[in-house]
Amino acid sequence: MGLFDRVRRIVSANLNDLVSKAEDPEKILEQAIVEMQEDLVRLRQGVAQAIAAQKRTQKQYDDASNEVNKWQRNAMLALQKGDENLARQALERKKSFSESATSLKVSLDQQNTQIDNLKRQLIQLESKISEAKTKKEMLKARATAAKAQEQLEGMVRGMNSSSAMAAFERMEEKVMMQEARAQSAAELAGADLDSQFAQLEASSGIDDELAALKAQISLPGSEPTSQAQLPGKADTNQPQQQKKTEPVDAELDSLRKELDDL
Repeated sequence: MGLFDRVRRIVSANLNDLVSKAEDPEKILEQAIVEMQEDLVRLRQGVAQAIAAQKRTQKQYDDASNEVNKWQRNAMLALQKGDENLARQALERKKSFSESATSLKVSLDQQNTQIDNLKRQLIQLESKISEAKTKKEMLKARATAAKAQEQLEGMVRGMNSSSAMAAFERMEEKVMMQEARAQSAAELAGADLDSQFAQLEASSGIDDELAALKAQISLPGSEPTSQAQLPGKADTNQPQQQKKTEPVDAELDSLRKELDDL
């Protein structure tokens, strides 16, 4: 393979690639319709010219046929008058016009066939143009939809790799962390509240028990259960027991103050 052939192939390939990239379906369709309409105009002009030529040929044929009939009558008239020489001249003129009429008839038949073909082509071209216009609108709509889809997919791909999308994901994670902290705080608050109520219940039980003990100790002639006297035995140590209970009362009062301070 020669150098020039390789260069020519490379140039052709690059040009074809540039042309393919530069092709806009909508513009190409519009241009194709314009060219088809131009062909239709030229075809109509050709049909009109063919019809005009056919009419001229038809007139020439009709005139030649009339001349044939005319000289036929003249020849008969000359024979009726006994002038054979004049009749012969009339027949010669008839023959000349008859040959012209025959030639014109062949040309006329050809023109009629050509006109019929042109008319069929004209009808076919008009039908193709109408069909092409319909397809053009459909293809334009499809091309527009495809272009919009391509742009949308490009936007989606851009969003997946853009900083805006990453920022959005970071904010979402931050909100989730805030929600987790709020939930944890709520759980801790609930647990602390439960512990406070439990302490209240415990302190209430202790207060009640202390109050009962105090009432039992402070009653006249009452003794703790552990110090209860035997039946029938005289209480000879009552002053001493009162002396012993005084430090106990003081200690109980101190304990009660500590409990109140809690």
